[in-house]
Amino acid sequence: MKEIIRFAIRKIPRKYLQIVSPVAMKAMKLVYRGNAVECPVCNSTFSKMLPYGRIVSRENALCPECLSLERHRLMWLFLKNKTDFFTANIKLLHIAPEHCFIDRFEKLKNINYITADIESPLAKVKMDVHDIPFEANTFDVVFCNHVLEHVDNDIRAMEEMLRVLKPGRWAILQSPIDPARAETFEDPTITDPAERERVHGQDDHMRTYGLDYGNRIKRSGFLVTESMYVKELPAELVKRYCLPGDEIIYFCEKARQIV
Repeated sequence: MKEIIRFAIRKIPRKYLQIVSPVAMKAMKLVYRGNAVECPVCNSTFSKMLPYGRIVSRENALCPECLSLERHRLMWLFLKNKTDFFTANIKLLHIAPEHCFIDRFEKLKNINYITADIESPLAKVKMDVHDIPFEANTFDVVFCNHVLEHVDNDIRAMEEMLRVLKPGRWAILQSPIDPARAETFEDPTITDPAERERVHGQDDHMRTYGLDYGNRIKRSGFLVTESMYVKELPAELVKRYCLPGDEIIYFCEKARQIV
């Protein structure tokens, strides 16, 4: 199973993988029946989660029901317990929307939900994050997860997200971080896909973020809180929900306008 999943995510383009994955998972739900682990996003229980990983497979990573990964389950809990996401009236821009969230966000009565991506078949709006086609101060919340490592100019993309946010409102901007790297590494002269994969771990990554990622977001004008929310949760819950042990949530706010 590990090799099959690794092959699929390496060889099948993301836009096609997003279409076929839910169908492929129907059989897996039967194979993994049980009550040892639980997904807080879809409330399904299994004997274990599926392995997942492009290079090294992580055990107990992928939910067979909603396709959430560890980071998605943690984000769901953070939204539920640390924000007004499920209670306030919110206009949401969700960039590169994840399958596990789309239907659930669509059903929330308090959310005016807009999905956007440059190529995803799951998104309603075709959009380049370097030039977001919405007016300033439009959205209450912006989600952009595992996108910024792919774009040509991440600071420009962050500035665009900041522009379309209303003053005093917030975004969550997650990206993979290399904890062994103090500073982000990028080299735009690396254009060969094979070399990008060697350097960055994936052939469509433009950079490898280091521990300075939060400061990099601040360069675009956001106020950034780096939350290690997973450390606030009981160990038995972290284990049951199959959460990441060291994921930082980057909670990014737009400053309120001074009158």
